[in-house]
Amino acid sequence: MTSTPAAPEPAGGPAGGLDTAIAARLKRSADGLIPAIAQQYDTGEVLMLGWMDDEALHRTLTTGRCTYWSRSRGEYWVKGDTSGHVQHVKSVALDCDADTVLVQVDQVGAACHTGDRTCFDADVLPLGQPRPNQ
Repeated sequence: MTSTPAAPEPAGGPAGGLDTAIAARLKRSADGLIPAIAQQYDTGEVLMLGWMDDEALHRTLTTGRCTYWSRSRGEYWVKGDTSGHVQHVKSVALDCDADTVLVQVDQVGAACHTGDRTCFDADVLPLGQPRPNQ
């Protein structure tokens, strides 16, 4: 089994450039990450889920472009830098437990790496189906 690279501790301490009041509120996973849900700001369409550490959140808040931490590559990535499918940030909110971020964006092009508009439209599961042996 391969291990997932841990998010690095940003320069300047655990919060990096992130406002210390925001950093103090965050409830991170054991690897220092929080899930970040990207949602189309004007339609409410859920586009994708990515992961952020304090530095990625700081970059997202200050640049107006979504920055995520790639668990598989072990590096930061700005949505759209290679694909052109940019996410322009409209608002960022923490959920009530401060363990998930909702980033409302204006998505340019596909949000999913497969080329689909969202990561959630290709494999809709059936509802109301009885389980086997019932």
